Amino acid sequence: MVASKVTDYEEIRRKRLEENKKRMQELNLDKLALAVRSVPSPKTSPMKRVKPRQSLQLSDPSAVRRSSRVAGKPPLSYKEDPIEPLGRFKSCRGYMNNPRDMLNRVFASNEERMYSLAKAEELQSSLEMGMPSFVKPMLKSHVTGGFWLGLPVYFCHQNLPKDDKIITLTDENGNEWSTKYLLRKTGLSGGWKGFAVDHELVDGDALVFQLTSPTDFKVYIIRVNQANDSDESSLDVTNGHDNAK
Repeated sequence: MVASKVTDYEEIRRKRLEENKKRMQELNLDKLALAVRSVPSPKTSPMKRVKPRQSLQLSDPSAVRRSSRVAGKPPLSYKEDPIEPLGRFKSCRGYMNNPRDMLNRVFASNEERMYSLAKAEELQSSLEMGMPSFVKPMLKSHVTGGFWLGLPVYFCHQNLPKDDKIITLTDENGNEWSTKYLLRKTGLSGGWKGFAVDHELVDGDALVFQLTSPTDFKVYIIRVNQANDSDESSLDVTNGHDNAK
């Protein structure tokens, strides 16, 4: 029975092959296949060999494509000069009027800061009662660069307006400066630089701010170099006593 099935399969396969062959002959497919094989294939062009780039090496780098306008001038040097370390400098006041002369900034010592702060607190205790006040020691950021002055937060919340305002600063001579008070940052922005520069404030000075009205401050300045002046005065007095003996 198995043999008969194999015979039937082979017979069916043979008949299909004969039918396919007749169809190919009717459609001339065998001739078309021969014609396609006889067509020569296109020749491929040989790949171009690319030469490797050679780096440009010049004995004089400054001679590379210089403009005719600057050809006769010496080449520019972009070498950075070494930065000298900043130490503690002493100089006369007024250094802020020349922003480029930053090496002459005054850096106060701890002793000088303590002296000016103590004098400012002493002055604050002698002011008229009923007018809120606070002492503000000066730092480099207050008197150079950005010229931003932050005020005590507790003082601002208790005594100053609840929105941005123009606040007037009046010095001991009665001169006035208008500054911009920013509520969100609790500090003085625009106008403070003019006050600091005009009064030649330096690092270590101590200021007493007395609120005379909701938008007015009376400002008293204790100079940091008064510590050196007082030391020199006491030294002169001592020398005078010694000379008298």
